[in-house]
Amino acid sequence: MSGLLVTGGLGFIGSHCIDLLLKKEANRKIINLDKITYCSNEYLNETFDKSENYIFVKGDICDEELLQSLFEKYDIRDVIHLAAESHVDNSISGPRVFFQTNILGTGNLLEVARKYWMEGPFKFKAGYENTRFHHVSTDEVFGSLEDGEFFTEETAYAPNNPYSASKASSDFLVRSYQKTFGFQAVTTNCSNNFGPRQHDEKLIPTVIRNALKGNDIPIYGTGENIRDWLYVSAHAEAIYLAFKEGRVGETYNIGTRNELTNIVLCKEICRKLDELHPKENGSYEDQIKFVTDRPGHDHRYAIDPSKIERELAFKNEFTFNDELHKTIEWYLKWYLEEYRD
Repeated sequence: MSGLLVTGGLGFIGSHCIDLLLKKEANRKIINLDKITYCSNEYLNETFDKSENYIFVKGDICDEELLQSLFEKYDIRDVIHLAAESHVDNSISGPRVFFQTNILGTGNLLEVARKYWMEGPFKFKAGYENTRFHHVSTDEVFGSLEDGEFFTEETAYAPNNPYSASKASSDFLVRSYQKTFGFQAVTTNCSNNFGPRQHDEKLIPTVIRNALKGNDIPIYGTGENIRDWLYVSAHAEAIYLAFKEGRVGETYNIGTRNELTNIVLCKEICRKLDELHPKENGSYEDQIKFVTDRPGHDHRYAIDPSKIERELAFKNEFTFNDELHKTIEWYLKWYLEEYRD
């Protein structure tokens, strides 16, 4: 039984991919390599371990010897690479770890996979002709959009912060291995994700947590920054679709044409909280406070997902309003019944 390596499988998006893979790839070993950082959902191992084909390994993608041992021990024939440092604010205050994980870690993983699968450029070892390396990236590599524009797979890269620059670098590394060595790689670039299990530092959990604690709800600048919101389960489905059916060497943008300004999203969350867990006096919206904008804050992201819809028949089966409602319900339980600061 060959192995499918998932990096960062205890992260927000990674854990939802593991959920899907344990159902879709029941006849394969799913090896989850996760460093277990501050944003890992370590408790999920208790659930994942119930599947006989799930194997967890605590480790770093920068550890070349560990990667080599995993490829050999589990005969890794496919990789879905999600492990990354991802919070823009952290990349501004401490960028070095982003360079280490997102750039050097990705390069390390590519090189170990290449040596295990290939004899030389465009020449695969017997039995490894159908290996696949799927790289998960972000729309932030494209920079900021003006109103009316959309990111496509042909949009030039223009990263504006250390996080997006490190992800852009990792994308280019993957591309170079495909072009130089004939490496069978596919890259997907997604819009902003939301859903259960997302770390507290991200926008939606931050709004909910501060609302429930009675704190100010911080919104950068005037709140007019625009993001395209993608439910995490829809993203997992799209990743799996591109992993299985995407054309080698191609990139696919994943989004749902669901643009909202940060302030509109924040107010909608507050309205839903007013219904689900009302305050004694007033509305949660009263707690919104505009704070100094962060450096290099991109104004707008918006994805055109036409290519993945056309070529791979991707269809978003989730409704934003319904999934936002479910997401808020999940966080109400998380913060109120199993409170975490």
